[in-house]
Amino acid sequence: MEIREIIKNALIFPTRNLETLSIYAILSILSAAFLTEGIITCIFGIVDIINLVIGIIFIIIAIIIGLLTRRISIDCIKSGIEFEDKLPDFIWWKSFGTGISKVIITIFYFIVPLLIVILIAIVTNVFGGIMTLVEEILLLAPNALIQNSGSFSDAVYNAALPLFISLTITISLGLIIFLIFSFFQVMAESRLANTGSLKTALNVIGAARDIKRIGVLKLVLLSVIIYIIAAIFGVILTILCDHLLFLSLLSIVITPYLVLFSQRCFGLLYSDIV
Repeated sequence: MEIREIIKNALIFPTRNLETLSIYAILSILSAAFLTEGIITCIFGIVDIINLVIGIIFIIIAIIIGLLTRRISIDCIKSGIEFEDKLPDFIWWKSFGTGISKVIITIFYFIVPLLIVILIAIVTNVFGGIMTLVEEILLLAPNALIQNSGSFSDAVYNAALPLFISLTITISLGLIIFLIFSFFQVMAESRLANTGSLKTALNVIGAARDIKRIGVLKLVLLSVIIYIIAAIFGVILTILCDHLLFLSLLSIVITPYLVLFSQRCFGLLYSDIV
């Protein structure tokens, strides 16, 4: 399916599922409200154990509601894969399993690149460089304050330069790795939507093969277009809100719309290899 056709279909898709769009919006508001109230209540819970317990309960409720919204996003992907214009009826008690699977996928495709980046940091001696810099500062700072010597700045510079190089390499490679794994995660969620199998979704090699079959350039280009469209919506909304404050309420609808739109895009893209 051509990218132009994918975008056109996905832009219309949320308007054909207004009931689900409304449910997603309401659930998102409730989740945000419970999470915010839970965090605030937990802060007060530092001095009051009852507030701490209530705050934790609110946060748990927010997480449970969040699981329901994640099921909707997977359903959007599945509808794209199967070329269905209508989403299935929302049955909340059937949504928790899929929601939990999506959370596991998100955590997995964050932890793996994080571990790789930590390994790179070890190889490039980032942690050793930090320790060396701290030791130089602690060792020379007292004398530097008394003598006002330039040797302190020279020593700090000599210790900081290797650390700067190590950090530059680690951060650069880290950004690339996290970007790659974000594409893997898109494929993983599509694999979950297509098969319903968490094991299949967590198969990194399988996700990489799917990207190769779809085409790296096509996936990257579609992702860029999705982000551009989301940015355009954001700019327009910001401009409107600057003139008419009450229009900020549109964000309640715009954000769920963009979620349904983007997930539909990836579902239609994945349909090329199903």
